[in-house]
Amino acid sequence: MLVVSALAVTLLLTQAPTAPVPGGWAALTPEQRATLLNAAEPGAKLHERLLHVSSRFLGTPYLVSPLGEGSGVDPDPTFRLDAVDCLTFVEETMALSLAREDSEVPTLLESIRYASTPSYEDRNHLMEAQWLPNNIRKGFLVDVTRRYGGEDTLQAQKTLTARTWTSRSSQELKLPKDRQPVGTYTLNVIPLDRVLARARNIPSGTVLAVVRDDLPLKATRITHLGFVVQKGKRTWLRHAARSRYARVVDEDLETFLTRNSKYTKWKVTGVSLFETRLPPEAGEGAVVRSP
Repeated sequence: MLVVSALAVTLLLTQAPTAPVPGGWAALTPEQRATLLNAAEPGAKLHERLLHVSSRFLGTPYLVSPLGEGSGVDPDPTFRLDAVDCLTFVEETMALSLAREDSEVPTLLESIRYASTPSYEDRNHLMEAQWLPNNIRKGFLVDVTRRYGGEDTLQAQKTLTARTWTSRSSQELKLPKDRQPVGTYTLNVIPLDRVLARARNIPSGTVLAVVRDDLPLKATRITHLGFVVQKGKRTWLRHAARSRYARVVDEDLETFLTRNSKYTKWKVTGVSLFETRLPPEAGEGAVVRSP
């Protein structure tokens, strides 16, 4: 069994992220994972935890929708670390980073992934209508787009109507009619061509969401998530990339944005930014602090 010394834990939480960790989180036994999480230093900043937890996912294979409820509509497991998509990578990184000890991870992950109860119908399926507002309401996220986008920031909207739910992509969610959100949801967005000019001021660990044009038959405008990482003199996006890499990678943000600017079928409008927070109800004694 692996024995993790206090020095090793200190190095894990203080060294700048670089190469993938061999085997990542999936290579650890539950006991080894608990040792790493439980031994975190009380003074560790949350953005540092996010960086180091997410770095251990580097190289983890991409899998579409790897998490579910263990039964029912989506019988995929409720927790796994051997495969992620862009959303579950962010969700699991948040849960592992916010946890004071390993036993808290499942509860935190459930709170992040669901509005209230851990059922398929109550899952935060849609970013603008569910995932973002619910996690902002609970205190897990704060919208910081305008803080770093400044005067470049624009307001965008996503409108969901009864017609939206007639599309093939919307019906694939298999939500009952009474659980299909309708309404207009507002987003702060930094236009795609202004992101690089603002990028160096965005702190590491900030969640970056890719926002596309509003298409009436699409139930969302946000199609991708990742974490901003500042390394050296460049800004990177740490994300679970589906088509280009099929794994979690650090990709130069300029390269990522250039590729996104070339999409023509469903154009990218810009990005929104969110800071992860430790909700007040987490109580005193937590090992992480807000930046």
